[in-house]
Amino acid sequence: MALLPILLLAILVGAVVFSVLTVFAAHHYLAVRPGELRTAIPVSILKPLAGVDEGLEENLRSFFQQDYPAFELVFAVRDSSDPAAGVVEKLQGEYPCVAAKLIVTGEPPYPNAKVFSLARMAAEARHDLLVMSDSDIRVTPDMLRIVAAEFQDERLGLATCPYRAASGRSFWSALEAIGMNTEFLAGILVARIVEGMKFAVGPTIVARRAALDAIGGFDRVKDFLAEDFVLGKLVAESGWRVILSSYVIEHRIGSQGFRENARHRLRWVRSTRRSRPSGYLGQIFTNPLPIALLLVAADASWWAAIPVTALVRALAAWAVAGWVLHDSLTARRWWLVPVQDVVSFAFWLAGFFGNTIQWRGRTYYLRSDGRFELR
Repeated sequence: MALLPILLLAILVGAVVFSVLTVFAAHHYLAVRPGELRTAIPVSILKPLAGVDEGLEENLRSFFQQDYPAFELVFAVRDSSDPAAGVVEKLQGEYPCVAAKLIVTGEPPYPNAKVFSLARMAAEARHDLLVMSDSDIRVTPDMLRIVAAEFQDERLGLATCPYRAASGRSFWSALEAIGMNTEFLAGILVARIVEGMKFAVGPTIVARRAALDAIGGFDRVKDFLAEDFVLGKLVAESGWRVILSSYVIEHRIGSQGFRENARHRLRWVRSTRRSRPSGYLGQIFTNPLPIALLLVAADASWWAAIPVTALVRALAAWAVAGWVLHDSLTARRWWLVPVQDVVSFAFWLAGFFGNTIQWRGRTYYLRSDGRFELR
């Protein structure tokens, strides 16, 4: 047998093993649930805003509607003319009994504007348990009860919430959502059982103020593009526990066309490669179907690898999207999973090239250590 088919077969075996591990990891995650909430820990919810995303009002409304006795909402916009400010003011009028404030931050003095907003909001927040959540997140009324129950463990410093991506109307949005719901979380679940949670990901993170103070505050992550990953890494290194929360949020990713979606994917893969180089290389094992196709292209006698791999991949995808996330999109459009796998593999390869990203209309240069700067 030629060298290339042998190499591809070895990678495929590793990818199949990874898929089997995903099923086990999903079961292990679901077996860990928090106990009953004994005392309502006061919570401050920090919401950085920039413009009116698709569904913004309903996203924010879901936080105003929390069934929890002790919480406040702190919003931040860069400029008072930002239309998101009007949405916040409308909701403040609808929910006068909810403690909510809006601050204007001005221009950020460093590259990561989100981190600047978080730092400003944390300084205004009254409570020591902080929920940092992006504007495109929607939750159910029991969200705070569940995460507060987890933080009854006084050793817990940070929790990162897994998310179910909800697509907009576009094909590319649906394709990316299926990838997030079948592939991205799989890698996190496997990392959780192999090495433990030594990082944070995603658009909603819950942290103790004491844990943030222990790492030097938001100033430590102000120059990083993947500030969430670095934040979790630093908190874990400082001796606090980091967990994958049992609460699944809904990430409303909007209706992106191909060009916008491609920019987003490239920003994601280029950032991930610099934040966690070895983990990025290992992502080749999260995509078994493209490897099986390449193997058969190199040696047609291995044709049976395709149906076997498809079956294993389907089981792994359902373990994540079905068991963990209860994702109706993947259930309805399951036939897009192999399409997304091929697209994802192509963007993974593209992530090895290029050192610039497009973000909110600006071009940034990515350094090898994950820091970035305006170009």
